[in-house]
Amino acid sequence: MSLCVFALIASEFMPVSLLTPMAAELDVTEGQIGQGIAISGIFAVLTSLSISTLAGRMNRKMLLLGLTVVMGISGAMVALAPGYALFMIGRALIGVVIGGFWSMSAATAMRLVPPHQVARALAIFNGGNALATVLAAPLGSYLGSVIGWRGAFFCLVPIAVIVLVWQWTSLPSMKAAERSPGTAHVFGIFTALKSPPIAWGMAACGSFFMGQFVLFTYVRPFLETATGIDVTGVSLVLLVIGGAGVAGTLLIDRVLRKGLYRTLIAIPALMAVVAGALVPSGAWVAAVVVLLGLWGLLATSAPVGWWAWIAEAMPHNAEAGGGLMVAVIQTSIAVGSTLGGLLFDSVGYRGAFLTSAALLLIGSCLAFLTARTVRRDAPLASE
Repeated sequence: MSLCVFALIASEFMPVSLLTPMAAELDVTEGQIGQGIAISGIFAVLTSLSISTLAGRMNRKMLLLGLTVVMGISGAMVALAPGYALFMIGRALIGVVIGGFWSMSAATAMRLVPPHQVARALAIFNGGNALATVLAAPLGSYLGSVIGWRGAFFCLVPIAVIVLVWQWTSLPSMKAAERSPGTAHVFGIFTALKSPPIAWGMAACGSFFMGQFVLFTYVRPFLETATGIDVTGVSLVLLVIGGAGVAGTLLIDRVLRKGLYRTLIAIPALMAVVAGALVPSGAWVAAVVVLLGLWGLLATSAPVGWWAWIAEAMPHNAEAGGGLMVAVIQTSIAVGSTLGGLLFDSVGYRGAFLTSAALLLIGSCLAFLTARTVRRDAPLASE
């Protein structure tokens, strides 16, 4: 499952490191290529809200295997795309896989390991995410310079085949579980938003991811145009971001133990400072590397905090909460990458990065409101 996460995250964000050559060959703007991440987010939302209903009584092992096959098909379609339209269809397919897999991740972990090891299993899943963050972007950038961006995408196909075979042999049969009352309908999970802490928390999570991807989607063209770094340098900077992200994933558990809500408030606030500092420092290579390293440290560890929040806020309905969070995150990624593309094409990186900072600050404020609402409701719940 962790290897599947690695392949999935690598597939989802490969365009980040290959925006420039893809845009040149497909004869579109870098912002339009960035919409490939937006469309995958849209289809991830639709899938996360409907996968349980559409799958019905289907064995969950077969469902995961089917999604892995679709992941391989998506990589092949993008690699062979003769034009922009087929590229976008391939990106839509990877969105289907993203929405389906992440919606089932918590439930799958609970079925694979004893209850006391579920948190550890989810951490291992996220380890695949961190590894992809380290390797996918810099490796994609490097492979793009050696074998072209099409070759880089095609490398995802054999990885998907390996994942398929490994899952086929290692995963047990998992019959569909009985649905919880109130969640059988596709949109039943939205009833959770009637709770103010859940509504504020989901808004904070969405604002965080939107602000993150207004900036992160366009890191490569920023490095090439503003900082003046070549392809090799871009790969090294992306490697720094990924390496810092792995460190953040290893450290975040200790930080969360000291205060979940303080962490959820502090991370977007610090990232807003980084985004703002990149604007005047864009031409200074050393400063950009340090700032983007700090960005990777914070950004990669943040999702662990939000999944921990789901476990605390919805302990008896974590599966429905996970599906809702997937929808919120992917919608935010789609909006963020789209907004970032429009700003990058029209007013340049400065406008995009300042907008990112503003959205991240809003996310920090919303996380603060979430914490206040939880503290306010706690005494009422105990009476």
